[in-house]
Amino acid sequence: MVLELPKFTFGVGDRFAHQAGAQLAAFVETAMAGVEITPVWNKSNREHLIIGSEPASVRKAADEAIVAADWQGSYFVDADHINLETVDRFVSASDFYTIDVADAIGSDPGNEAVEAFVQAHPELIGEIVIEGIARPFETTREDIEKTFRQFGHAVKQAAGIYQHILAAKGGGNFATEVSMDETDEPQTPPELLVILVALADAKIPVQTVAPKFSGRFNKGVDYVGDLAQFEQEFADDLAVISHAVSHYALPKSLKLSVHSGSDKFSLYEPIRRCLAKFDAGLHIKTAGTTWLEEVIGLADSGGEGLTLAQEIYRQAFEKRAALCEPYATVIDIDEKKLPLPDVVDEWDSETYVAALRHDPNEGRYNPHLRQLLHVGFKVAAGMGERYLKALQDHKTTIAKNVTENLFDRHLKPLFLGS
Repeated sequence: MVLELPKFTFGVGDRFAHQAGAQLAAFVETAMAGVEITPVWNKSNREHLIIGSEPASVRKAADEAIVAADWQGSYFVDADHINLETVDRFVSASDFYTIDVADAIGSDPGNEAVEAFVQAHPELIGEIVIEGIARPFETTREDIEKTFRQFGHAVKQAAGIYQHILAAKGGGNFATEVSMDETDEPQTPPELLVILVALADAKIPVQTVAPKFSGRFNKGVDYVGDLAQFEQEFADDLAVISHAVSHYALPKSLKLSVHSGSDKFSLYEPIRRCLAKFDAGLHIKTAGTTWLEEVIGLADSGGEGLTLAQEIYRQAFEKRAALCEPYATVIDIDEKKLPLPDVVDEWDSETYVAALRHDPNEGRYNPHLRQLLHVGFKVAAGMGERYLKALQDHKTTIAKNVTENLFDRHLKPLFLGS
């Protein structure tokens, strides 16, 4: 028995487990507009360690929001970017597992495994016609060997993690995603096909797969890259997934996943076009922007809220090297364009919000400040109860910003049209 995901699932992060209700309000609004999107609350082990939280806190916040809103649709709690060393702490609280095997990409599975895969799949060699892709793939035996040698060990590792979760939770009780996006090079559509065939061989009922696309998917800011190239890659990957589902033992609900999908505004229309063309599902993850909306809400509140937001920026600026280091591959900050803390301390609420909120039409918007604060949630974590109390004291203004950001800037353009 396999738990199948709904057609559209949307990952939302909630660093401090205070905004689940405000996030869910955006999904309610989207459903009222005619499209039901399934919320998936995600939080990684690294984020739990930084904040000092447990996976059960994510489950508790999600469950309480669902009851309070009388949400009748499905929802999930994602153990985000787990591996065999970290998965156990998530077993009781999660029903969605993002298995991250990017570190295993490039580890040679051995000649015997490569030979066995090639022998099992002669159909992957030669001309491969895939509906939706204009020209057939032309692959050689050497191409297939090279691709499996690159990704075969990662798939084997994913299978081990999946079996570990299966033994703990039982079949039909969780959804599985395989993530290969946190790596240096994007996977081509022919490589994705080999990966999917290998996942099918490993008997992983994968519900979503997250490849790496071309271009930059920096935290909390728009996509940087060739839009036409992305749209072609995305469409080709959708075609490959459809082909793989038709020809191999993979769930019919298998869909493409986009990680760091938050604020990739320029991609939303191309994604919508591709989804419509293939009548395809989608899983997209947005995470840290809710934390940024908390800071925006604090600043928007004025008074003590603004003062706290200014203090958060000051500490983030002073600790920027340490804060940025773990995220070096997914941020591009020009330090010369970061305002000095003394300058930010003089800002009023409107100026602070204008600098931080992602509005490309606002001349005061500063993507460098935004990226620094995006990775600066550790500063707020260090404030402990003081920060959590501020979230309570200013919860109305914060909730308004959280809901509007999620609905107006993400769910609406992606699924309803601008």
